[in-house]
Amino acid sequence: MTRRTQLTRTLIALVGLLALVAASCSNDDETSGGGDGGCEVTTTDDGLDALLVPQSCKTIQAAVDAASEGDLVLVDKGVYEEAVDVTTPDVTIRGVDRNEVILDGGFEMENGIRVLETDGVVVENMTARNYVSNGFFWTGSDSYRGSYLTAYRNGDYGIYAFDSYHGQLDNSLGWGSPDAGFYIGECFPCDAVVDKVDSQYNGLGYSGTNSGGDLYIVNSSFSNNRAGIVPNSGSYELCYPERESTIVGNVVNDNNYLEGPGISVSLLAQGNGILVAGGVRNTISRNLVYNHERTGIGLVPFPESDANDLAPAHEEWDTPCNDVRDDEIPPISEEDCVLVAAIGEGCIVMWNPFENEVTGNVVEGSGVADLAVGTADLTESGETTDKLANCFSGNTFTSTAPTDLEGLAPCEGDGNGGSWDEGALDLLTLMGSPAPEPPKDAYKTTPEPPAQENMPDATTKAPEAFTEPELPDIDAIEVPTKPA
Repeated sequence: MTRRTQLTRTLIALVGLLALVAASCSNDDETSGGGDGGCEVTTTDDGLDALLVPQSCKTIQAAVDAASEGDLVLVDKGVYEEAVDVTTPDVTIRGVDRNEVILDGGFEMENGIRVLETDGVVVENMTARNYVSNGFFWTGSDSYRGSYLTAYRNGDYGIYAFDSYHGQLDNSLGWGSPDAGFYIGECFPCDAVVDKVDSQYNGLGYSGTNSGGDLYIVNSSFSNNRAGIVPNSGSYELCYPERESTIVGNVVNDNNYLEGPGISVSLLAQGNGILVAGGVRNTISRNLVYNHERTGIGLVPFPESDANDLAPAHEEWDTPCNDVRDDEIPPISEEDCVLVAAIGEGCIVMWNPFENEVTGNVVEGSGVADLAVGTADLTESGETTDKLANCFSGNTFTSTAPTDLEGLAPCEGDGNGGSWDEGALDLLTLMGSPAPEPPKDAYKTTPEPPAQENMPDATTKAPEAFTEPELPDIDAIEVPTKPA
Protein backbone atom coordinates (compact mmCIF):
# COMPACT_ATOMS: atom_id res chain seq x y z
CA MET A 1 0.00 0.00 0.00
CA THR A 2 1.38 3.43 -0.92
CA ARG A 3 1.45 6.19 1.65
CA ARG A 4 -1.69 8.25 1.57
CA THR A 5 -1.90 11.98 1.92
CA GLN A 6 -2.88 13.48 5.25
CA LEU A 7 -6.21 14.61 3.77
CA THR A 8 -7.06 11.07 2.74
CA ARG A 9 -6.09 9.78 6.18
CA THR A 10 -8.29 12.36 7.87
CA LEU A 11 -11.31 11.51 5.69
CA ILE A 12 -10.86 7.81 6.40
CA ALA A 13 -10.58 8.53 10.12
CA LEU A 14 -13.82 10.56 10.07
CA VAL A 15 -15.66 7.81 8.23
CA GLY A 16 -14.42 5.30 10.78
CA LEU A 17 -15.56 7.47 13.68
CA LEU A 18 -19.03 7.94 12.18
CA ALA A 19 -19.36 4.21 11.74
CA LEU A 20 -18.41 3.63 15.38
CA VAL A 21 -20.93 6.18 16.59
CA ALA A 22 -23.69 4.62 14.46
CA ALA A 23 -22.88 1.14 15.73
CA SER A 24 -22.90 2.35 19.33
CA CYS A 25 -26.28 4.06 18.94
CA SER A 26 -27.92 1.13 17.16
CA ASN A 27 -26.89 -1.53 19.67
CA ASP A 28 -25.69 -0.38 23.04
CA ASP A 29 -25.57 -3.94 24.37
CA GLU A 30 -22.81 -4.94 21.94
CA THR A 31 -20.43 -2.22 23.11
CA SER A 32 -21.28 -1.90 26.78
CA GLY A 33 -19.10 -4.77 27.94
CA GLY A 34 -19.87 -7.87 29.95
CA GLY A 35 -20.14 -8.58 33.63
CA ASP A 36 -22.75 -7.48 36.10
CA GLY A 37 -21.11 -4.11 36.67
CA GLY A 38 -20.95 -3.08 33.00
CA CYS A 39 -17.94 -1.54 31.32
CA GLU A 40 -16.46 0.49 34.14
CA VAL A 41 -13.30 0.81 36.20
CA THR A 42 -12.72 -2.14 38.51
CA THR A 43 -10.10 -2.78 41.19
CA THR A 44 -8.10 -5.94 40.52
CA ASP A 45 -6.86 -8.40 43.15
CA ASP A 46 -3.48 -6.67 42.85
CA GLY A 47 -5.03 -3.33 43.76
CA LEU A 48 -4.89 -1.88 40.24
CA ASP A 49 -7.79 0.28 39.04
CA ALA A 50 -8.56 -0.54 35.41
CA LEU A 51 -11.18 -1.24 32.79
CA LEU A 52 -10.82 -5.01 32.43
CA VAL A 53 -11.15 -6.82 29.10
CA PRO A 54 -13.04 -9.11 28.80
CA GLN A 55 -14.08 -9.37 32.47
CA SER A 56 -16.05 -6.11 32.58
CA CYS A 57 -15.77 -4.87 28.98
CA LYS A 58 -16.43 -7.35 26.20
CA THR A 59 -13.98 -5.78 23.75
CA ILE A 60 -10.93 -3.54 23.77
CA GLN A 61 -12.88 -0.99 21.74
CA ALA A 62 -15.68 -0.93 24.31
CA ALA A 63 -13.17 -0.36 27.11
CA VAL A 64 -11.40 2.42 25.20
CA ASP A 65 -14.74 4.11 24.46
CA ALA A 66 -15.70 3.94 28.13
CA ALA A 67 -12.33 5.21 29.38
CA SER A 68 -11.71 8.67 30.79
CA GLU A 69 -8.45 10.58 30.75
CA GLY A 70 -5.87 8.84 32.93
CA ASP A 71 -7.59 5.44 32.83
CA LEU A 72 -5.92 2.09 32.27
CA VAL A 73 -7.44 -0.48 29.91
CA LEU A 74 -6.04 -3.85 31.03
CA VAL A 75 -6.48 -6.65 28.51
CA ASP A 76 -6.40 -10.28 29.59
CA LYS A 77 -4.91 -13.16 27.59
CA GLY A 78 -6.76 -14.05 24.41
CA VAL A 79 -7.11 -13.40 20.70
CA TYR A 80 -9.13 -10.26 19.92
CA GLU A 81 -10.48 -10.01 16.40
CA GLU A 82 -11.05 -6.28 16.29
CA ALA A 83 -9.60 -3.02 14.99
CA VAL A 84 -9.42 -0.43 17.76
CA ASP A 85 -9.65 3.35 17.24
CA VAL A 86 -8.61 5.61 20.12
CA THR A 87 -9.94 9.16 20.46
CA THR A 88 -9.77 9.67 24.23
CA PRO A 89 -6.52 11.35 25.37
CA ASP A 90 -4.18 10.15 28.12
CA VAL A 91 -5.34 6.55 28.09
CA THR A 92 -3.06 3.56 28.64
CA ILE A 93 -3.89 0.30 26.85
CA ARG A 94 -1.93 -2.62 28.27
CA GLY A 95 -1.89 -6.38 27.88
CA VAL A 96 -1.23 -8.66 30.82
CA ASP A 97 1.07 -10.78 28.63
CA ARG A 98 2.78 -9.48 25.50
CA ASN A 99 2.81 -12.86 23.77
CA GLU A 100 -0.69 -13.97 24.72
CA VAL A 101 -2.70 -10.77 24.31
CA ILE A 102 -3.12 -10.79 20.54
CA LEU A 103 -5.08 -8.52 18.24
CA ASP A 104 -5.70 -10.40 14.99
CA GLY A 105 -6.97 -8.67 11.84
CA GLY A 106 -7.57 -11.87 9.92
CA PHE A 107 -6.02 -10.20 6.84
CA GLU A 108 -9.26 -8.21 6.53
CA MET A 109 -9.15 -5.38 9.09
CA GLU A 110 -6.99 -2.29 8.54
CA ASN A 111 -5.15 -1.49 11.80
CA GLY A 112 -4.70 -3.19 15.14
CA ILE A 113 -4.73 -0.07 17.31
CA ARG A 114 -5.01 3.33 15.63
CA VAL A 115 -4.68 6.54 17.66
CA LEU A 116 -6.44 9.37 15.82
CA GLU A 117 -5.27 12.94 16.50
CA THR A 118 -5.31 12.18 20.20
CA ASP A 119 -2.59 13.00 22.72
CA GLY A 120 -0.95 11.11 25.55
CA VAL A 121 -1.99 7.60 24.46
CA VAL A 122 0.24 4.76 25.65
CA VAL A 123 0.02 1.23 24.22
CA GLU A 124 2.08 -1.52 25.79
CA ASN A 125 2.68 -5.25 26.24
CA MET A 126 0.63 -6.84 23.45
CA THR A 127 0.79 -8.19 19.89
CA ALA A 128 -0.94 -7.10 16.67
CA ARG A 129 -0.84 -9.41 13.66
CA ASN A 130 -2.48 -10.07 10.30
CA TYR A 131 -3.77 -6.55 9.58
CA VAL A 132 -3.84 -5.31 6.00
CA SER A 133 -2.30 -1.96 7.00
CA ASN A 134 -0.55 -1.42 10.35
CA GLY A 135 -0.13 -3.12 13.67
CA PHE A 136 0.08 -0.03 15.89
CA PHE A 137 -0.48 3.43 14.42
CA TRP A 138 -0.40 6.98 15.84
CA THR A 139 -1.43 9.78 13.46
CA GLY A 140 -1.68 13.49 14.26
CA SER A 141 -0.87 12.75 17.90
CA ASP A 142 1.29 14.33 20.57
CA SER A 143 3.01 12.65 23.51
CA TYR A 144 2.71 9.03 22.37
CA ARG A 145 4.44 5.89 23.61
CA GLY A 146 4.55 2.28 22.43
CA SER A 147 6.44 -0.16 24.62
CA TYR A 148 6.87 -3.95 24.66
CA LEU A 149 4.85 -4.33 21.48
CA THR A 150 5.05 -7.05 18.85
CA ALA A 151 3.74 -6.35 15.35
CA TYR A 152 4.04 -9.05 12.71
CA ARG A 153 2.55 -10.00 9.36
CA ASN A 154 0.92 -6.62 8.78
CA GLY A 155 0.43 -5.37 5.23
CA ASP A 156 2.00 -1.91 5.46
CA TYR A 157 3.96 -0.97 8.60
CA GLY A 158 4.52 -2.71 11.90
CA ILE A 159 4.69 0.22 14.34
CA TYR A 160 3.97 3.58 12.73
CA ALA A 161 3.91 7.23 13.86
CA PHE A 162 2.87 9.86 11.31
CA ASP A 163 2.63 13.62 11.85
CA SER A 164 3.12 12.93 15.55
CA TYR A 165 5.44 14.52 18.10
CA HIS A 166 7.10 13.90 21.49
CA GLY A 167 7.03 10.13 21.11
CA GLN A 168 8.83 7.01 22.23
CA LEU A 169 8.94 3.50 20.75
CA ASP A 170 10.92 1.06 22.87
CA ASN A 171 11.46 -2.63 23.63
CA SER A 172 9.35 -3.63 20.64
CA LEU A 173 9.48 -5.93 17.61
CA GLY A 174 8.48 -5.10 14.02
CA TRP A 175 8.45 -8.20 11.81
CA GLY A 176 7.36 -9.12 8.31
CA SER A 177 5.84 -5.90 6.87
CA PRO A 178 6.26 -4.82 3.21
CA ASP A 179 7.16 -1.26 4.16
CA ALA A 180 8.96 -0.74 7.48
CA GLY A 181 8.99 -2.50 10.80
CA PHE A 182 9.26 0.95 12.42
CA TYR A 183 8.39 4.28 10.85
CA ILE A 184 8.35 7.90 11.99
CA GLY A 185 7.38 10.39 9.31
CA GLU A 186 6.41 13.99 8.55
CA CYS A 187 7.59 15.74 11.69
CA PHE A 188 10.26 18.35 12.46
CA PRO A 189 11.42 18.71 15.11
CA CYS A 190 9.96 15.33 16.04
CA ASP A 191 11.32 14.99 19.59
CA ALA A 192 11.07 11.20 19.38
CA VAL A 193 13.12 8.19 20.47
CA VAL A 194 13.34 4.69 19.02
CA ASP A 195 15.23 2.63 21.60
CA LYS A 196 15.90 -1.08 22.11
CA VAL A 197 13.74 -2.27 19.23
CA ASP A 198 14.21 -5.24 16.91
CA SER A 199 13.18 -5.11 13.25
CA GLN A 200 13.36 -8.17 10.98
CA TYR A 201 11.99 -9.60 7.72
CA ASN A 202 10.50 -6.28 6.57
CA GLY A 203 10.99 -4.36 3.38
CA LEU A 204 12.83 -1.74 5.47
CA GLY A 205 13.92 -2.11 9.07
CA TYR A 206 13.34 1.59 9.76
CA SER A 207 12.00 4.22 7.39
CA GLY A 208 11.60 7.89 8.15
CA THR A 209 10.28 10.18 5.43
CA ASN A 210 10.72 13.92 6.07
CA SER A 211 11.25 13.42 9.77
CA GLY A 212 14.00 14.51 12.15
CA GLY A 213 15.04 17.03 14.73
CA ASP A 214 15.66 15.47 18.16
CA LEU A 215 14.90 12.12 16.55
CA TYR A 216 17.02 9.31 17.99
CA ILE A 217 17.36 5.73 16.73
CA VAL A 218 19.56 4.01 19.29
CA ASN A 219 20.54 0.71 20.90
CA SER A 220 18.47 -1.32 18.44
CA SER A 221 18.82 -4.21 15.99
CA PHE A 222 17.93 -4.19 12.29
CA SER A 223 18.62 -7.48 10.53
CA ASN A 224 17.33 -9.73 7.76
CA ASN A 225 15.28 -6.96 6.15
CA ARG A 226 15.64 -6.01 2.50
CA ALA A 227 17.42 -2.87 3.73
CA GLY A 228 18.24 -1.78 7.27
CA ILE A 229 17.84 1.88 8.32
CA VAL A 230 16.62 4.16 5.52
CA PRO A 231 15.92 7.85 6.36
CA ASN A 232 14.60 9.47 3.17
CA SER A 233 13.25 12.66 1.59
CA GLY A 234 10.47 13.24 -0.92
CA SER A 235 7.63 15.62 -1.71
CA TYR A 236 5.01 12.86 -1.62
CA GLU A 237 4.70 13.70 2.09
CA LEU A 238 4.93 17.15 3.70
CA CYS A 239 7.74 18.67 5.74
CA TYR A 240 10.65 17.82 3.44
CA PRO A 241 13.53 17.09 3.56
CA GLU A 242 14.41 14.40 6.07
CA ARG A 243 16.99 15.94 8.40
CA GLU A 244 18.81 15.85 11.71
CA SER A 245 18.18 12.25 12.76
CA THR A 246 20.67 10.70 15.18
CA ILE A 247 21.49 7.04 14.53
CA VAL A 248 23.81 5.69 17.22
CA GLY A 249 24.73 2.36 18.80
CA ASN A 250 22.69 0.04 16.59
CA VAL A 251 23.48 -3.41 15.20
CA VAL A 252 22.63 -3.44 11.48
CA ASN A 253 23.41 -6.70 9.71
CA ASP A 254 22.49 -9.06 6.89
CA ASN A 255 19.84 -6.88 5.31
CA ASN A 256 19.78 -8.83 2.06
CA TYR A 257 16.44 -10.60 2.45
CA LEU A 258 14.92 -11.58 -0.90
CA GLU A 259 12.17 -14.01 0.00
CA GLY A 260 9.77 -11.82 1.95
CA PRO A 261 7.58 -8.74 1.51
CA GLY A 262 8.81 -5.43 0.15
CA ILE A 263 7.46 -2.23 -1.38
CA SER A 264 9.13 -0.73 -4.46
CA VAL A 265 11.47 1.55 -2.49
CA SER A 266 12.78 -1.41 -0.51
CA LEU A 267 13.53 -3.22 -3.76
CA LEU A 268 15.74 -0.29 -4.79
CA ALA A 269 17.37 -0.12 -1.36
CA GLN A 270 17.90 -3.89 -1.22
CA GLY A 271 21.17 -5.08 0.30
CA ASN A 272 22.20 -1.88 2.12
CA GLY A 273 22.73 -1.45 5.87
CA ILE A 274 22.23 2.25 6.65
CA LEU A 275 21.14 4.07 3.51
CA VAL A 276 20.43 7.80 3.68
CA ALA A 277 18.35 8.55 0.57
CA GLY A 278 18.34 12.31 0.13
CA GLY A 279 18.50 13.07 3.85
CA VAL A 280 20.52 15.94 5.30
CA ARG A 281 22.43 16.77 8.48
CA ASN A 282 22.08 13.31 10.01
CA THR A 283 24.48 11.93 12.62
CA ILE A 284 25.47 8.28 12.08
CA SER A 285 27.87 7.19 14.77
CA ARG A 286 29.18 4.12 16.62
CA ASN A 287 26.96 1.58 14.85
CA LEU A 288 28.04 -1.99 14.07
CA VAL A 289 27.18 -2.66 10.42
CA TYR A 290 28.09 -5.88 8.64
CA ASN A 291 27.32 -8.39 5.88
CA HIS A 292 25.56 -6.39 3.18
CA GLU A 293 25.58 -7.15 -0.51
CA ARG A 294 25.84 -3.47 -1.46
CA THR A 295 26.91 -0.73 0.99
CA GLY A 296 27.33 -0.81 4.73
CA ILE A 297 26.67 2.92 5.16
CA GLY A 298 25.66 4.75 2.00
CA LEU A 299 24.65 8.36 1.36
CA VAL A 300 22.80 8.46 -1.95
CA PRO A 301 20.36 10.63 -3.91
CA PHE A 302 16.68 9.78 -4.19
CA PRO A 303 15.25 10.51 -7.65
CA GLU A 304 11.56 11.29 -7.10
CA SER A 305 9.51 10.89 -10.24
CA ASP A 306 6.34 12.94 -10.77
CA ALA A 307 7.32 15.08 -7.78
CA ASN A 308 4.94 17.57 -6.16
CA ASP A 309 7.58 20.17 -5.35
CA LEU A 310 11.23 21.09 -5.72
CA ALA A 311 13.70 20.48 -2.92
CA PRO A 312 13.77 23.47 -0.55
CA ALA A 313 16.78 25.77 -0.31
CA HIS A 314 19.29 25.02 2.43
CA GLU A 315 18.27 28.07 4.44
CA GLU A 316 14.79 26.57 4.79
CA TRP A 317 15.94 23.35 6.45
CA ASP A 318 15.52 24.76 9.97
CA THR A 319 11.85 25.67 9.42
CA PRO A 320 9.53 23.68 11.73
CA CYS A 321 7.01 21.46 10.02
CA ASN A 322 4.08 23.31 11.56
CA ASP A 323 5.24 26.53 9.86
CA VAL A 324 4.93 25.08 6.36
CA ARG A 325 2.13 22.57 6.75
CA ASP A 326 -0.57 24.86 5.36
CA ASP A 327 1.57 26.51 2.68
CA GLU A 328 0.17 26.30 -0.81
CA ILE A 329 2.43 24.29 -3.09
CA PRO A 330 2.42 25.76 -6.59
CA PRO A 331 2.77 23.34 -9.48
CA ILE A 332 6.28 22.86 -10.83
CA SER A 333 6.67 25.30 -13.70
CA GLU A 334 7.68 24.26 -17.16
CA GLU A 335 10.99 26.06 -16.70
CA ASP A 336 11.69 24.35 -13.36
CA CYS A 337 10.77 20.99 -14.83
CA VAL A 338 13.38 21.49 -17.54
CA LEU A 339 15.94 22.39 -14.88
CA VAL A 340 15.37 19.14 -13.00
CA ALA A 341 14.33 16.50 -15.52
CA ALA A 342 11.20 15.86 -17.53
CA ILE A 343 9.82 12.35 -17.87
CA GLY A 344 6.49 11.73 -19.53
CA GLU A 345 4.09 14.28 -18.08
CA GLY A 346 5.93 14.64 -14.78
CA CYS A 347 9.27 15.78 -13.38
CA ILE A 348 12.09 14.03 -11.58
CA VAL A 349 13.39 15.95 -8.57
CA MET A 350 16.76 14.86 -7.22
CA TRP A 351 16.99 14.78 -3.41
CA ASN A 352 20.69 14.73 -2.60
CA PRO A 353 22.28 13.85 0.76
CA PHE A 354 23.90 16.92 2.31
CA GLU A 355 26.01 17.56 5.42
CA ASN A 356 25.68 14.11 7.00
CA GLU A 357 28.31 13.07 9.58
CA VAL A 358 29.48 9.44 9.62
CA THR A 359 31.87 8.80 12.53
CA GLY A 360 33.18 5.98 14.68
CA ASN A 361 31.21 3.16 13.04
CA VAL A 362 32.51 -0.38 12.58
CA VAL A 363 31.59 -1.57 9.09
CA GLU A 364 32.62 -4.80 7.39
CA GLY A 365 31.63 -7.38 4.81
CA SER A 366 30.07 -5.03 2.23
CA GLY A 367 29.85 -6.14 -1.40
CA VAL A 368 30.20 -2.68 -2.99
CA ALA A 369 31.76 -0.53 -0.25
CA ASP A 370 31.68 -0.28 3.52
CA LEU A 371 31.34 3.52 3.30
CA ALA A 372 29.94 5.25 0.24
CA VAL A 373 28.58 8.57 -1.00
CA GLY A 374 27.35 9.66 -4.40
CA THR A 375 25.26 12.22 -6.24
CA ALA A 376 23.40 12.58 -9.51
CA ASP A 377 22.90 16.19 -10.55
CA LEU A 378 19.79 17.09 -12.59
CA THR A 379 20.07 20.85 -12.23
CA GLU A 380 22.27 23.58 -13.66
CA SER A 381 24.07 23.93 -10.32
CA GLY A 382 26.75 21.44 -11.25
CA GLU A 383 26.56 19.72 -7.87
CA THR A 384 29.24 17.10 -7.35
CA THR A 385 29.90 14.70 -4.53
CA ASP A 386 32.44 16.97 -2.84
CA LYS A 387 29.93 19.85 -2.73
CA LEU A 388 27.45 17.81 -0.70
CA ALA A 389 29.65 18.45 2.37
CA ASN A 390 29.17 15.01 3.94
CA CYS A 391 32.02 13.93 6.22
CA PHE A 392 33.57 10.66 7.40
CA SER A 393 35.99 10.19 10.31
CA GLY A 394 37.15 7.56 12.78
CA ASN A 395 35.34 4.64 11.16
CA THR A 396 36.67 1.09 11.02
CA PHE A 397 36.27 -0.24 7.48
CA THR A 398 37.92 -1.99 4.54
CA SER A 399 36.56 -0.26 1.45
CA THR A 400 35.03 3.08 0.44
CA ALA A 401 33.50 4.63 -2.67
CA PRO A 402 35.06 6.96 -3.73
CA THR A 403 38.47 5.63 -2.72
CA ASP A 404 39.98 7.14 0.45
CA LEU A 405 36.69 8.73 1.51
CA GLU A 406 37.91 9.70 4.98
CA GLY A 407 40.89 11.47 3.40
CA LEU A 408 38.70 13.30 0.90
CA ALA A 409 36.06 14.41 3.41
CA PRO A 410 37.19 14.35 7.05
CA CYS A 411 34.86 15.77 9.68
CA GLU A 412 37.60 18.06 10.99
CA GLY A 413 40.08 20.00 8.91
CA ASP A 414 40.47 20.10 5.15
CA GLY A 415 40.39 17.15 2.81
CA ASN A 416 43.53 15.85 1.11
CA GLY A 417 42.58 17.22 -2.29
CA GLY A 418 42.49 13.78 -3.89
CA SER A 419 40.22 12.60 -6.69
CA TRP A 420 36.51 12.09 -6.11
CA ASP A 421 36.34 10.20 -9.40
CA GLU A 422 38.67 7.38 -8.36
CA GLY A 423 36.52 4.46 -7.24
CA ALA A 424 33.37 6.61 -7.41
CA LEU A 425 30.09 5.00 -6.40
CA ASP A 426 28.26 3.54 -9.40
CA LEU A 427 24.71 4.70 -8.67
CA LEU A 428 23.27 2.98 -11.73
CA THR A 429 24.51 -0.37 -10.48
CA LEU A 430 23.58 0.40 -6.88
CA MET A 431 20.00 1.60 -7.44
CA GLY A 432 19.30 0.80 -11.08
CA SER A 433 18.90 -2.92 -10.53
CA PRO A 434 16.04 -3.42 -8.06
CA ALA A 435 15.30 -6.84 -6.65
CA PRO A 436 12.43 -8.83 -8.21
CA GLU A 437 9.01 -7.69 -7.00
CA PRO A 438 7.46 -10.15 -4.52
CA PRO A 439 3.75 -11.06 -4.49
CA LYS A 440 1.58 -8.40 -2.82
CA ASP A 441 0.50 -10.86 -0.14
CA ALA A 442 4.01 -12.14 0.63
CA TYR A 443 3.72 -10.70 4.13
CA LYS A 444 0.95 -13.19 4.93
CA THR A 445 3.38 -16.10 4.95
CA THR A 446 6.07 -14.52 7.12
CA PRO A 447 6.87 -16.97 9.92
CA GLU A 448 5.82 -16.18 13.46
CA PRO A 449 8.51 -14.55 15.59
CA PRO A 450 9.77 -16.13 18.79
CA ALA A 451 8.25 -15.13 22.12
CA GLN A 452 9.34 -11.70 23.31
CA GLU A 453 10.22 -10.19 26.66
CA ASN A 454 7.25 -9.06 28.73
CA MET A 455 6.82 -5.67 30.31
CA PRO A 456 7.81 -5.84 33.99
CA ASP A 457 4.94 -5.50 36.49
CA ALA A 458 2.28 -5.36 33.80
CA THR A 459 -0.51 -6.39 36.19
CA THR A 460 0.55 -4.22 39.12
CA LYS A 461 2.02 -1.00 37.73
CA ALA A 462 -0.28 2.01 37.76
CA PRO A 463 -0.45 4.01 34.51
CA GLU A 464 1.71 7.12 34.31
CA ALA A 465 0.98 10.18 32.21
CA PHE A 466 3.36 10.42 29.25
CA THR A 467 4.32 13.87 27.98
CA GLU A 468 7.70 13.54 26.28
CA PRO A 469 10.43 10.95 25.71
CA GLU A 470 13.52 10.60 27.82
CA LEU A 471 16.34 11.60 25.48
CA PRO A 472 19.28 9.16 25.44
CA ASP A 473 22.78 10.03 26.63
CA ILE A 474 24.36 9.79 23.18
CA ASP A 475 27.93 10.30 24.41
CA ALA A 476 27.66 7.24 26.67
CA ILE A 477 26.65 4.87 23.85
CA GLU A 478 29.46 2.65 22.54
CA VAL A 479 29.76 0.50 19.43
CA PRO A 480 27.81 -2.71 20.19
CA THR A 481 29.52 -6.07 20.31
CA LYS A 482 28.64 -8.51 17.55
CA PRO A 483 25.80 -10.87 18.55
CA ALA A 484 26.58 -14.55 18.83
